[in-house]
Amino acid sequence: MAIAQARRELLHGDAPRARNAVRIDPCITRSWQRCIEAGRRPQQHVSFDPVSQSTSREVAERNRALVSAARPVIARLSRAIADTRYFAILTDAEGIVIDVGALPDGTDTASRYARDIGRIGVDLSERAIGTSAISTALAEQESVWLHRGEHFFDDTSIYSCAGAPLFGPQGNCIGMLDLSGVQTVERPELRHLATLSARSIENMLVLQDPCELLLHLAWPGSTSSEATEGLVCIDTGGDVTGANAAARQMLHQPLARSQHPLHFNDLFALPLHMMFDAARRGDAVLEVPLWSGLRVQVRPLRGGATASPVQRPMCSPGCATWKPR
Repeated sequence: MAIAQARRELLHGDAPRARNAVRIDPCITRSWQRCIEAGRRPQQHVSFDPVSQSTSREVAERNRALVSAARPVIARLSRAIADTRYFAILTDAEGIVIDVGALPDGTDTASRYARDIGRIGVDLSERAIGTSAISTALAEQESVWLHRGEHFFDDTSIYSCAGAPLFGPQGNCIGMLDLSGVQTVERPELRHLATLSARSIENMLVLQDPCELLLHLAWPGSTSSEATEGLVCIDTGGDVTGANAAARQMLHQPLARSQHPLHFNDLFALPLHMMFDAARRGDAVLEVPLWSGLRVQVRPLRGGATASPVQRPMCSPGCATWKPR
């Protein structure tokens, strides 16, 4: 098996059988290397220990907004994957479990292993359990899929898992969403589902963020969806207080992390008051120029938690638009 051969070569120092015969995703081999440099060996026992009660309380308090935003998404996920014996785990940015979806029923060994990791407060970081979708997604800040044999420790080679990092309204990584199965059919397509679900959680966080103006962005002529629609929060002075991943990609302008916050005028070649006027009209959609020369469709709404990003589609050409003179 290719993964077993890679483990022998990279973890145990066996000579390669053939040049380029085995290919493992570099993000996984980087994690293996970090585990080796930390003095770990694949045969070591993994105990899935929880953090202390005081630490668990602090983690829960810090991540209250994330858990609230994620719960409806995890509930939908649990229904979607119920027949696969996979289950959802939400962690903070350190890999500590802060919420869990429905676990597989049963008293068999696989169900017991699912309960080992499916407990709030358990430390599933790389320092605790080695290479996993959780640690790899957090380290690389990209979605991943891990086959059973790609986990560093032998004890964790019973798990197959997909993971996607979660980014807050300020653009920083705040946790990750994991879909794990125990000794069951491997389903790499869950990486896509984890990624889409992570975007839904991020959108919920932006929608829950209080702001004066919530901008819904789409490219002109495109069909808007929860996965593709940009969301930007603006305060009364025009400062950007939050945005989702789609907006950051569309605008090619991450939130400033200096003492001077990013302003509406840094992004859009349009007076701010026109956005507030359009928001008062309710369904108005503007075709707005960016300083790059590109244009985006913007539907402004008052208040950050007033509407879902997929409540109404962006209008097609023919809607009321603003054009510069």
